[in-house]
Amino acid sequence: MFRLVSFNLNGVRSAANKGLLPWAEAHAADCMGVQELKAQAADMGPELRTVAGMPGHFHHAEKKGYSGVGLYSRTAPSDVIIGLGAADNGEFDAEGRYVEMRFDKPGRKLSIISCYFPSGSSSEERQEAKFRFLDVIRPHLAKLRAEREFILVGDVNIAHKEADLKNWKGNLKNSGFLPEERAWMTQLLDPAGDTGLVDVYRRLHPDTTDACYTWWSNRGQARAKNVGWRIDYHLATPALAETARHAAVYKDQWFSDHAPLTIDYDFTL
Repeated sequence: MFRLVSFNLNGVRSAANKGLLPWAEAHAADCMGVQELKAQAADMGPELRTVAGMPGHFHHAEKKGYSGVGLYSRTAPSDVIIGLGAADNGEFDAEGRYVEMRFDKPGRKLSIISCYFPSGSSSEERQEAKFRFLDVIRPHLAKLRAEREFILVGDVNIAHKEADLKNWKGNLKNSGFLPEERAWMTQLLDPAGDTGLVDVYRRLHPDTTDACYTWWSNRGQARAKNVGWRIDYHLATPALAETARHAAVYKDQWFSDHAPLTIDYDFTL
């Protein structure tokens, strides 16, 4: 069994101070994709570079205290890709949003990806940047899909369906639940499309509402009232999605304004 975690840390140092490291040790994941490191390489001490016996690889943002993603793995990858490279126009690789580990061997090409999609909630300019990112990442994933199996974990900053957030009626015109964003997700998950990815949590829990949320605003007692959003995903190619056996959102302790999403898959690296 392969245990894979996706977790927006809202600051790796902050999460570590709140108990992330012993939790990760006890949770015994095989791989953990993290987002929003909010740290530069120089800020990552040895206890943050290797967590629960899993060495990490990171894509840091150029801007201090901003964005950044990482992937920790118990199994050494055959290759590591930092950033979108040629797929990017130079805008988003500076923001530290993509790291991919490849676990290739004869007869198999397989990747695990940690990705942090932009939020558009702070301004109209950032929403336009978010749309540009969606235009960049989808063809990149389509190209990958044509060549290899993969699971992308990360904070997508989009709630796809009404069941994916508590107050959907009040958010129809807000970033994260805009019709254009939701249509993009529908296209990404279209089995007949060039990506044809599977929302793995929804494959296992098609009807879950209140229990599915992975992020809560810090305002208005949102967490206490469970006024949440499901914006953290495992997006997998169909063959890997078929192997998913169990999904859980961990809420017994809080290390971030997000909760970690863990899915167990019936394969090994």
